Amino acid sequence: MKSPPTHFFFKHNSMLLRCLIFILGICSINRSNICCDQPFANPLSFSVIQSSLKQLKIEGYFSFKNFDHVAKDFGNIYHFLPSAVLYPKSVSDISSTIKHIFDMGTTTDLTVAARGHGHSVEGQAQAYKGVIISMESLRAPVMRFHTGELPFVDVSAGELWINILHESLKLGLTPKSWTDYLHLTVGGTLSNAGISGQAFKHGPQTNNVYQLEVVTGKGEVITCSEEQNADLFYGVLGGLGQFGIITRARIALQPAPKKVKWIRVLYSDFSTFSNDQEQLISSKDSFDYIEGFVIINRTGLLNNWRTTFNPKDPLLARKFSSEGKVLYCLEVAKYFNPEETTNTDQNIDALLSKLNYIESTLFQSEVSYVEFLDRVHISEMKLQEKGLWDVPHPWLNLLIPKSKIHYFAQEVFGKILTDTSHGPILIYPVNKSKYSNHHHSHRTSMVTPEEDIMYLIAFLSSAMPSSTGKDGLEHILDKNKKILNFCQKAHIGMKRYLPHYTTQEDWKVHFGPRWETFARRKSTYDPLAILAPGQRIFKRASLLQQQ
Repeated sequence: MKSPPTHFFFKHNSMLLRCLIFILGICSINRSNICCDQPFANPLSFSVIQSSLKQLKIEGYFSFKNFDHVAKDFGNIYHFLPSAVLYPKSVSDISSTIKHIFDMGTTTDLTVAARGHGHSVEGQAQAYKGVIISMESLRAPVMRFHTGELPFVDVSAGELWINILHESLKLGLTPKSWTDYLHLTVGGTLSNAGISGQAFKHGPQTNNVYQLEVVTGKGEVITCSEEQNADLFYGVLGGLGQFGIITRARIALQPAPKKVKWIRVLYSDFSTFSNDQEQLISSKDSFDYIEGFVIINRTGLLNNWRTTFNPKDPLLARKFSSEGKVLYCLEVAKYFNPEETTNTDQNIDALLSKLNYIESTLFQSEVSYVEFLDRVHISEMKLQEKGLWDVPHPWLNLLIPKSKIHYFAQEVFGKILTDTSHGPILIYPVNKSKYSNHHHSHRTSMVTPEEDIMYLIAFLSSAMPSSTGKDGLEHILDKNKKILNFCQKAHIGMKRYLPHYTTQEDWKVHFGPRWETFARRKSTYDPLAILAPGQRIFKRASLLQQQ
């Protein structure tokens, strides 16, 4: 079979035109949106497959048309049309579908991708001419809470974290570890890791799961945990959807705070900034959330903060200029309950007194726990209003070992990157040995640098539709490439988070010594490579390979 074009870069001003050219030129598309000029490498035509899918006894339903929405994602760069979308009502809908495709063996090269809230950035949840499973349709089981010594909640993998937050708070409980953005599905974040400013304390979200239910690439429904089917359990966590589709998760909970003290300070020197961050993540009684970001040549930065934060010294803050400088912002938060306010303030003052930030830049705010955790959604709504949310997002997420972070910062911030106007750059350390369950994190499929302390650096760019300038897609992708090339040449020892590679060789380099385990798990749980084709790690077993 002729492989599909590796990717289509759509710029918004010519998007419609390019779509038309693509539709008319590459595919002859019938009413079901099926590409016809690239025949399947097998004797089974899609009409046969379609009718066989229609005969499956399921509680949900298949759609064979109007699914352009699943051929795009938050990245808005890769667009691959599937042949069908399954809207499951039960786990057996998912297992029946996959088992059916598995039983067809190599007579079809149909693939399956689970799609949550569609927040992949490089087509990872797409399946060219395959079947997309819309996980948000799977609402079973309904959330079931267990309140006891070790509280937890059983949730459908299609559930959004924001909904889990709201429901658990009704019982005075909360999950421990979060992502910065909560409008994501459980299955989606657990298939990657789920990292945020709490990870130094609790590890990523993959460290805070007691049990999973998984549908493998053979259609088997398997319950797994550390004690039961542990190989699959660890494989699926951070496994990029390669070994099975997570359908249910048992998430660890803890008592929830009501309020948050939220603080920002600035640094002009990277070493001082990173030393303070590292000290905080290693302190015994530290903040509950620690992140940071890089600010290059921004005008009136502190004025922008005033909408949410109050300066400790308004007069000094007014005199501070951020123009023309490379600055580093430390963002921290302390959770508390109203009756603990005095103690919390004293605790915060003690922590801040050990830091070396620019004194005039201390800004603070007090918000509710929900308001703090859902802070990105507030920004999203503002961007939605301006039409700036559904644009290409050529994001790049890197994990850099501590020993190389200074060199990285010196060469990238201010040299390769000369401004931060098209999206924030996050930077914060995570201390692996402080994870609540260190052996747990080491056995999952997630790949991290060798050292105990690593920095997450996230370049969260938004490309302006139709721009050919510095805020255009091509320019930002070129900058990303320069950063990756620098890391390679300088032997930084970096690993990509939310990785995306187009060849198996690159994936082997990414996994390093863990590739063997990864490949073994693939052949055990998804031997025909039916699952998650958008990751481009394994090729679907088909007749062509056997002839």
